[in-house]
Amino acid sequence: MPRLDTQQSPMAPYHIRQYQDSDNKRVLDLFTRGMEEHIPATFCHVLTLPRTILLLLGLPLAMVLVSGSWLLATVCIFSLLLVLRLLARQPWKEYVAKCLRTDMADITKSYLSVCGSGFWVAESGNQVVGIVGGLPIKDPPVGRKQLELFRLSVSSQHRGQGIAKALVRTVLQFARDQGYSDVVLETSVLQRSAEALYLSMGFWRTGQYFMSVFWRLVDIPVIQLKYSFPSA
Repeated sequence: MPRLDTQQSPMAPYHIRQYQDSDNKRVLDLFTRGMEEHIPATFCHVLTLPRTILLLLGLPLAMVLVSGSWLLATVCIFSLLLVLRLLARQPWKEYVAKCLRTDMADITKSYLSVCGSGFWVAESGNQVVGIVGGLPIKDPPVGRKQLELFRLSVSSQHRGQGIAKALVRTVLQFARDQGYSDVVLETSVLQRSAEALYLSMGFWRTGQYFMSVFWRLVDIPVIQLKYSFPSA
């Protein structure tokens, strides 16, 4: 299996190669952990919303005024925090479950059996530490051929080594070689480091939208980005 990119860093060497079926367990674990890392950030974001602050202050105060019990008000606050934590957790859990039922259920079939698509892993110390995939857009704008970047994730222990950038660069090179005019992707406003990485590599924002009513209520839009090749 050819190695697509190799980097020797003071921390750990790594190389990027095409996905193999033997990588499946580690790849799914990386993907799941990467998505679930956004749960605490979502919870913190929800706590900063004016409507949440009003709820956390107003409802316990109303209970004190009605019942005269500060204990009941305290229980109310902790109950609200627990509910908000569960609300922040559920959409990410549902998203992971959906992906594991669809494209991630059979990575070889989804990404390696489709013309003009691919899935790559970054390997360090004989262990998969990063992943990324790319699939062609079925209905691109007229005159364009677009590849969508999916599932970029790097293990928390191997961040800061340039692995994510190397994985994105692998997708960009693949897209260029395959004659694509653009690489597009979606991320959320919570994934600030990911967005900063994409922008630093030449992507730019093309729009945003809310995936569901929940995401609209908590004001967390999906950000759409695009990289276009100069020749296109």
